[in-house]
This record gives sequence, C-alpha cells and structure tokens, in this order.
Amino acid sequence: MMWLYERHRSDAPRPKGLLDPLPRVTVQLPIYNEVYVVERLVEAAAALDYPRHLLEIQILDDSTDETREIARSVAARLKAGGTDVVHRHRQRRDGFKAGALQAGLAAARGEFLLILDADFVPRPDLLRQALPHFADPGVGMVQARWEHLNRDYSLLTRIQSVLLDGHFVVEHTARSRSGRFFNFNGTAGIWRRACLVDAGGWQSDTLTEDLDLSYRAQLAGWRFVYLKDVVAPAELPVDIHGFKSQQHRWAKGSIQTAVKLLPAILRSAYPWKAKAEAVLHLTANVSYLFGLLLALLIVPAIVIRERVGWQRLVILDVPLFLAGTFSFLGFYAFSQREIGRSFRQTVRILPWLLALGIGLSVNNVRAVLEALGGRRSEFARTPKYRIVGVRGEWRGKKYLSVRSSSTAGEVLLSLYFMGAIVFAALENYWAAIPFLLVFFSGFAYTAVLSLFARRSPGAPVGEPAAPSAAY
Repeated sequence: MMWLYERHRSDAPRPKGLLDPLPRVTVQLPIYNEVYVVERLVEAAAALDYPRHLLEIQILDDSTDETREIARSVAARLKAGGTDVVHRHRQRRDGFKAGALQAGLAAARGEFLLILDADFVPRPDLLRQALPHFADPGVGMVQARWEHLNRDYSLLTRIQSVLLDGHFVVEHTARSRSGRFFNFNGTAGIWRRACLVDAGGWQSDTLTEDLDLSYRAQLAGWRFVYLKDVVAPAELPVDIHGFKSQQHRWAKGSIQTAVKLLPAILRSAYPWKAKAEAVLHLTANVSYLFGLLLALLIVPAIVIRERVGWQRLVILDVPLFLAGTFSFLGFYAFSQREIGRSFRQTVRILPWLLALGIGLSVNNVRAVLEALGGRRSEFARTPKYRIVGVRGEWRGKKYLSVRSSSTAGEVLLSLYFMGAIVFAALENYWAAIPFLLVFFSGFAYTAVLSLFARRSPGAPVGEPAAPSAAY
C-alpha cells in the first residue's frame, strides 16, 4: 500500500469540468436512536453551501425513543426557514440501515445522494468540492476522508484515529489512484443515483452494505473517486464495547462480502493485480485468526527453540519478527506523517496501537468464524454521545453498548501469557520474554479496558441502558 501510495502520489483526481446546470442533491441521514447528535447532524446538513432549491434533506428515522420528536422538531423549524427537509419514520426496521437507505432512495428527488451517518458534521463546502468530479459520466461515487472530532479525547480514541488514518490516508489513496477496487465507507460519500440503481441498490444480506454495494457497482463498470484532501469530521466511539462492536460488524461484514462477491470478482475482466488486491482486501480480517493461532503456539515454539538453540534460529526469527512488526507500525507512522502529525505524537501511540491490534483478535476471530459459518446477526449500532475534542462525559447517558462476549477470552489469554512470562523467567528463557510481553500487553490492555468500562448508573451488566440494539 505504501509503495502504491508513493508511486501514485502525484495522480490526484481532477474534475473533468463543472456540472452545469447544478444538479439536485438529496442528503440522506439514516438514524436510529440518536438523541444526542440528531439535531447537530440535521443542522449541519442544512448548512451545506448549495442552492436551497436544489437541496433535499431526508431524515431516515428508524428510532424508537424521543429521537423521533427531536428530529420532527428540527425538521419543522428548518422547513419553516426555507430548507427542504422531510422526516421519514419507519415503523418496521426491515433491512436496518440498508433498508432505510433503499426506502429513501425510492422517494428521493436528487440525481445525486450524499449519505451522512449520525455522528458526522460535514463542512459546508463538501458538495462544492466533490460534485465537480461527476462531470465524468463514468464516475458513480465520490468519497471524502474521515476526520475525527474527538481524536484526543482518550488513549482509545487516539488509537482509533491512527487506525482509521491508515485506511483513509494510505489504503484508499493507493487503491483508488492505482485502479484497484476501493469502497464507499457508509457515510461522507456521494452517489450518482443511476449508479446505485444499476448496481442493484442497497442490500441487507451482509453487515457491510456499503462494501457490498461498492464492489457490485465497480463490477458493473462504474468508477469511484477518492478525495484525500476533502475531510468530513465525525465522532469516534469512546466506549471500548462500542468500539469492539463496530470492529466485529466490520470484520464480519467484510467476510460476508467476500463469500458473496469473490467468485464474481475473479470472473470479471479486471486485471489480475486488481483481483489479487480485492482478495486481500476482502479477506484481510482472516489475519486475526492466524494472529490468535500464533499467540497460542508461541509458548511451545519458545520451548522448542530453546532446546534447538536460539543461535541457530535467530537468522530466521529476527527478520520475520522485524518484518511483521515494523511493516505494521511503519504503515501507520507513514499515514500520520502524511497528515502532518508530529513524529513524537506518533511514536508515543504506536506501542498501544500494536497492543490493541493484538487484543482485538478474539473479538474479530469470533466475527470471522460467524461469517464463515453463515451465522446471521443484527446490525449493531455504535452509540454516539456528542463527545468533541477532549471534553465531554458519557457516564449516565441513555445509550450503553452491550458488553462484548470476547472479554472472557481476553482475560484468559492475559493469564496465559502472564504464566508464560513467569515460566520463561524460571527456565532462564530470557530471549523469549520480549515476545511474550508483546502478546501479554495486547490482551491485558483490551481485557482491562473491557472489564472496567464505565456503565450507566443502574444498568445491568451486558444490557443496554436504553434501546440501542440493531443499527
């Protein structure tokens, strides 16, 4: 990815012209129980710098709480001021987010559709910067880069921001500019209506309807544009269980999409290098399974190596360790450099990044196995609390993520590696201890965060404080 990024650094997309006359745009806002952020979201959509008579805002509301009343109220207020806002509430949440978007598409009047999740606050010039790229009739979707409203709120949000920056800064840029498949990320992107219809519309048979539709659209011949320098700020999850739920959904959905679409991708007319990268992209989360197997096997491997002799194996082990570790860390350090983050800021976060990456393996292995086994599950919503910058409190608020079932596995693996470190010290296997510490710190960090995550007062462990299930 870094090599492709550098090779295509100067190939930034440029519009082929201007859209004249300006087209009608529908802004779709899919929401479900978003009492803290819905008003901010709708007001930000209404503040987009675009002619009022050409802008339609759809609030696609599947809420079951007072979010409905807040959304109706803000819609009525903005409509009285001349903004075209429609509040659409569904009694049945068939298809979850994909179902809401498909229902909204049927009623939308726009030639283009901007989709924004509840935690996003788009900048007013988003449409002005993105729409000119649709002057090319072959372009079906334009994606903006995510930025983070609460990057520095906590260590967890700082780690998440770096993980997402790697995806949005390096991966998306490399894939889009080199002619590989790349995907709409569910929000902060604009679709050409004709592309959506041609690709078969929104489908809810995977948990990543955005990834699924992206590949179907590109297989149908549409091209996508990624704008690295056009940013759309959003709120990162501040709760470890919300973060793990989000990661579970993304990991499971990507494997579901791979099972669904890889045969069509491999049969397509795309060049082999694009097909190969698509395979790696869609199956990337299988690496968590191999990571977990490595964790379980490292203790017996250490014993075998001690008996054979470390000196004989160091020529193989050290290069493998350095390649596996420093490629991972170097990738994310590279992404931070590209967006102007200081070297000192980046170096301080990298060990925690590695720890969380290891710690997530139990959670994401469960997601991969569920997808491969064909197990269906709901679209688990990530709660948003309107946490901006380094300020804000989410204890006692309405929504609470359900505790992850992977926590027990993380605790057991922490104890496993703690015992392994003691064993290595007693047996004088000192060279093994740094390797064991890497795994211990990863599982222990995630387990401690999960065990001591804050809960709303009176909320039972493992249950939401208010309805926050699917979506």
